[in-house]
Amino acid sequence: MTTATQSNSRRTGISAAAPAARTTNPQQSSRTFNIVAAVILGLFAILWLIPSLWAIKTSFSDNATAALGASAILKDTSPTLHSYATLLQSGDIWNWYVASAITSIVTVVLTVLFASMAAYALSRMKFRARGLVFILMLGGIMIPGAVLIVPIYQVLGAANLLNTYWAVIFPQVPAVIAVFVFKQFFDALPVEIEEAARIDGAGYWRIYRSIILPLSQPVIAAMSILTFVTVWNNLILPLFVLSNPKLMTIPVGLATVQGSYGQRVADIQASAILGALPLVILYLFFQRRIIEGVAGSAVKG
Repeated sequence: MTTATQSNSRRTGISAAAPAARTTNPQQSSRTFNIVAAVILGLFAILWLIPSLWAIKTSFSDNATAALGASAILKDTSPTLHSYATLLQSGDIWNWYVASAITSIVTVVLTVLFASMAAYALSRMKFRARGLVFILMLGGIMIPGAVLIVPIYQVLGAANLLNTYWAVIFPQVPAVIAVFVFKQFFDALPVEIEEAARIDGAGYWRIYRSIILPLSQPVIAAMSILTFVTVWNNLILPLFVLSNPKLMTIPVGLATVQGSYGQRVADIQASAILGALPLVILYLFFQRRIIEGVAGSAVKG
């Protein structure tokens, strides 16, 4: 060992014979992470697709074949549209589609309107107990919706709203999670925009209508789609407040199909696929809006 090497070893505290430290390649680590993430996502996708593909295969089978079990369904090589034709010709499913569409669309409009107004008040207006009001609203998320079915039924009965679309719409309009998401989004908006509008003489309502809502299009789209899906899939509330077959929504109608058809498994699967088809189409068209709205409000908040 030379004198220069010895002096360098003393200064650094590392022996000249020690191996060099290994450096981690960031690109290799990123590539490994992407591979692991892709494998995990692929496994979850397969787990999700297997029941869906099985439901589709069963719906294309005959009721007699589907009643024999899984082996008979797998061996069936003659798909048929008999179950779909029976459901579409009966006419009931069209009434379910109309009822679900009316209740879902009206609920979405009212929920987005009132949730955004409440969130704007909590985000921008100064009043007493504002924090307490927000905490109490968030506490409502912890109460299961099924617990409130009986009080809701009694209130709707006292108001003579049972067996109407409003009985399904009104209880679902107060969406606390929508208020929370809107508030997180509004908190991230710059206050200077509103201050400039106030200098020009604009009030709270004008600012909300002309400035806040146009800037909130991503979160409005996301909350509209998520609310639509939630209302469309709701079973318990319509099951309790509706008894008129013409007003039944898709989930309630599917429950009656299952109860009346008994072992007609193919018809049940076909009705379930027809009920979920609008939601699948909606998500395929607006999935980017959902991700941008929810992720954007979470990051900004």
